[in-house]
Amino acid sequence: MSEAATVTFDRFWETPCGDTLTEALLRRAAATPRHVHLHLRQDDGTDVAFTYAETLAGARSAAAALRALGLKPAETVAIMLPTCREFFFTFLGTLFAGGIPVPIYPPIRADQSEEYARRQSGILRNAEARVLVTFKEAERLAKLLDIPSLRAVVLGSDLASTNAGEDYRAQPDDVALIQYTSGSTGDPKGVTLTHRNLVANVRAIGYGVGVRPDDVVCSWLPLYHDMGLIGCWLFSIYFGLELAAISPLAFLRRPERWLWMFHHRRGTLSPAPNFGYELCVRKIKDEAIEGLDLSSWRVALNGAEPIHPATLDRFIERYSRYGFRGESMMPVYGLAENSVALSFSPRGTAPRIDVVDRAAFELRGEARPAGEVAGNLRFVSAGRALPGHEIRIINDNGEVIGERREGQVQFRGASAMQGYYRNPEATTLAMDGDWYRTGDLGYFAEGDLFITGRTKDLIIRAGRNVHPQELERLAAEVEGVRQGCVAAFSVPDREAGTESVVIVAETREKNAARRRAIEAEIKLRVGAGAISPDVVLGVRPNTIPKTPSGKLQRGACRRLYLQDALDEPSVPTWIQIMRLTFAKGLRFFHRKDELTRG
Repeated sequence: MSEAATVTFDRFWETPCGDTLTEALLRRAAATPRHVHLHLRQDDGTDVAFTYAETLAGARSAAAALRALGLKPAETVAIMLPTCREFFFTFLGTLFAGGIPVPIYPPIRADQSEEYARRQSGILRNAEARVLVTFKEAERLAKLLDIPSLRAVVLGSDLASTNAGEDYRAQPDDVALIQYTSGSTGDPKGVTLTHRNLVANVRAIGYGVGVRPDDVVCSWLPLYHDMGLIGCWLFSIYFGLELAAISPLAFLRRPERWLWMFHHRRGTLSPAPNFGYELCVRKIKDEAIEGLDLSSWRVALNGAEPIHPATLDRFIERYSRYGFRGESMMPVYGLAENSVALSFSPRGTAPRIDVVDRAAFELRGEARPAGEVAGNLRFVSAGRALPGHEIRIINDNGEVIGERREGQVQFRGASAMQGYYRNPEATTLAMDGDWYRTGDLGYFAEGDLFITGRTKDLIIRAGRNVHPQELERLAAEVEGVRQGCVAAFSVPDREAGTESVVIVAETREKNAARRRAIEAEIKLRVGAGAISPDVVLGVRPNTIPKTPSGKLQRGACRRLYLQDALDEPSVPTWIQIMRLTFAKGLRFFHRKDELTRG
């Protein structure tokens, strides 16, 4: 390889690939039309592969169909699809038609139909969706959503046309995506991102991972979530990479499928939340990965939720015998309001763990270095801000604070959102001058960022600031507790003049006596390692509310606890569908009556 070629390879992330996502795809399809863009393992076990030329053709076909439905530039298209080829064509087709894609998570559990309809109706009304693209199994529910702006509900498999049409020429400052944040309920918050924002972020990610033209991305992440959509797929399009994908459900059923993708495709890059790595440690049996080779995996990004040092240790220890290198694990930090990525650890180095004195941290917010002894706290470094971005930490008075002091994390940069779609009040609250509030707490140490928790989740007990993640981690160590299914929060204790600490833990244990024993063990374990909880409640699986991306909703769990509504049996699916049908019919007649009287 020549010296010039070596420079291009080593700094491939600097290669200009277009100012918009549509331009990037056009360039890739023209330069490498037969290069495979996507290998998709479908839930029935079959594989689908399509090239960059086929991806462009599918996008143009979907764009023509959307225009035939009356879609105009800058109008929104809601995409309610699982991981399937129709999602990719619909998303890109929306852009080529000049529309704005709005991915929403597809219905998964029939027994939560009413909750799903309530949440999605609020989002779709806020987005003023003109077209809703869905799949056969969800079509009935999709048509029960009462969205006045909708012109059509169409199956993704039917969204195709042979009619030729001219591609919409997107500009860098055109809106390219509205991304609704995980907790959207009564006050939907749609992060508005332009082509310029997205291109800036994928280029920054390219720098962070040292992207190469021969990289292969392997992903099980959902496409309605920023890490899967932007960090895997749009990143792959921009740099012309090959992407191997399976659905999140396929991963959850058999997580070894993700690891075998690296083996068979010689995968090199993949992001995942901490629980994904933990699942690979706990759920995969040795016989399921006999002969596995992970030596090609050069960057394993870990982010999107709190990163547990113990998970890093366990994953590296177990999979080093299969060729995985500890320095490949890269803790990162980001948020939807900054497209996805904000700070990366340096590649090629082992994760940095900071051990701090518990008393100094909880009483004074001081991250004082300490030894690896029982009771001290461990935090994982998320590295430093990516190029074109800045991070600062402030105290409650709005003053920038020095290193090893915990405060509120704020950011600004080229990937930052344009605001929340049609929600100026929420946008104003998110801003502090030209800085954006993340809602996260953290500190700097030797220039590295350490995230410690969420501002709204902080538990204040007898003058101590306690992060719920620490209590949840200790509770999850008890046998019989479901991993990633523990919520800790506080409720007012007016008699004591402080806060009572409540821990809710899911368990599959049905025996009442055994469940009480698990609760007692949680109280002992958490009390010995942190603070003694006042209430421990064992509940059945799928009781604790979570966002579509799997994050705990501690506030929602707290509300259910105060309402004494935790662990209630779900309403039968047929009753939920009947109530949705009746409610939509009632709203139709109310509107008709109002028009008649008008």
